[in-house]
Amino acid sequence: MLDRQTIVILDFGSQYSELIARRIRETQVYSEVLSYRTTAEQLRQLAPRGIILSGGPNSVYDEGAPHTDPEIWQLGIPIIGICYGMQVMVQQLGGTVERATRAEYGKASLFLNCAGDLFDGVVDGATMWMSHGDSCVQLPEGFEVLAHTENTPCAAIANTRRRFYGVQFHPEVVHSIGGAALIRNFVYKICQCEPTWTAEAFINDAIREVRAQVGDKRVLLALSGGVDSSTLAFLLHEAIGDRLTCMFIDQGFMRKLEPERLLEIFRDRFHINVEYVDAVDRFFAQIDGVTDPEEKRRRIGHEFINVFETESQRLGPFDYLAQGTLYPDVIESANTNVDPKTGERVAVKIKSHHNVGGLPENLRFKLVEPLRKLFKDEVRNVARLLGLPEDIVRRHPFPGPGLAIRIIGEVTQERLAILREADHIVREEIRRRGSYDDFWQAFAVLLPVRTVGVMGDRRTYAYPIVLRLISSEDGMTADWSRVPYDLLEAISNRIVNEVRGVNRVVYDITSKPPGTIEWE
Repeated sequence: MLDRQTIVILDFGSQYSELIARRIRETQVYSEVLSYRTTAEQLRQLAPRGIILSGGPNSVYDEGAPHTDPEIWQLGIPIIGICYGMQVMVQQLGGTVERATRAEYGKASLFLNCAGDLFDGVVDGATMWMSHGDSCVQLPEGFEVLAHTENTPCAAIANTRRRFYGVQFHPEVVHSIGGAALIRNFVYKICQCEPTWTAEAFINDAIREVRAQVGDKRVLLALSGGVDSSTLAFLLHEAIGDRLTCMFIDQGFMRKLEPERLLEIFRDRFHINVEYVDAVDRFFAQIDGVTDPEEKRRRIGHEFINVFETESQRLGPFDYLAQGTLYPDVIESANTNVDPKTGERVAVKIKSHHNVGGLPENLRFKLVEPLRKLFKDEVRNVARLLGLPEDIVRRHPFPGPGLAIRIIGEVTQERLAILREADHIVREEIRRRGSYDDFWQAFAVLLPVRTVGVMGDRRTYAYPIVLRLISSEDGMTADWSRVPYDLLEAISNRIVNEVRGVNRVVYDITSKPPGTIEWE
């Protein structure tokens, strides 16, 4: 049995399953994503308060299409199906699903036939996000239509006696106006959950669990300065005190002043044991002359493992290794399976996301992963309660290989110094204007070419700097930010005037997809 009130999401391979889980968490109720293959008996043992059937890429009438264990309909647990999940419900309970005469993608107005608990607070005619080519044409016995759209007569259905619901739209996406209210209604009104999943409750539970797991043993944590490892350090220090040792490996590719700032915060201000390892020369030697981005990543990652292994033996012995594994890591580490009949990839058993950092198994540590239940926004909430400085809590994501992969091609000391200064100016200017939190990431990229310029009536031949400022919710998709011209002008002027070796600044207006956030 789960140790808290929980909503389970059965995943049929939807791109939105993780988002559904996040939306449930936003109601302060715990949620977990499991495979659609989870049996009724397994669910009975877990005893969730409610079940959500996710969307998916299949058609329910295809040969070999994924379905749930038919016994789940006898569990007496409230169930809501979303898109494909609704069609699975209809078909398995005796209704009919067929290819729609008119498919429906994007925004559609939802008209309520009757409101009831599910649509409490949802306005008639609200915009909902559709993405389906099939429709329910005959409902199972005991079901009624709750809502329709212009193209879809059965856009929402219910058997209120059995507490079964289905919606053809996606209430979890931000484009669905009233979708959040619908999810809250399912969680609170139908599943009768209470808002017990809070940062305070998580911290208390995590400290208790860490103490029970670790006992009087020592724990080693690789500290990067990012919000995940920093939050983990504070949490573990709260739980086990000086039996925690943090190792910070300076590979030479950090942003300006970050190593010094990190040590000042952890060592001096909060008295957390941090072992500083200066490995700058080792890392530079590894990527000397390397231009291929994947080879740079590989060599930096491999050298990190070598340094970590050597230093852990010097500082040890340690029984436990702490990792900042998050819940998206756990979900994304699920095995996938290609159905031999449909050719569709569907999620199967969720398993631990071990060796997230690529650490070798022969280190023989036992893992401590107290953050593995959390999403990134939940980590930030925990960090604030633990007292982390706000600049760490709100820190933009930063790649493991650091500035080395923001220098296109070969990394040299000259190029690194140029990029470090340019990147610092970008962050200074957006902070000065109070717009740091407006961006998912904001950084500079150095191109390995020279451009002609004019400075002081003299011809220059120097590097261009690319500015990359993006907006995103989770980093999986992203859009370039529509930055005010005066901000771009201020950043450009400062970089050209203050950073020797740069005479041109350009702005990247590529979204993801088709581009990626990083250039390498």
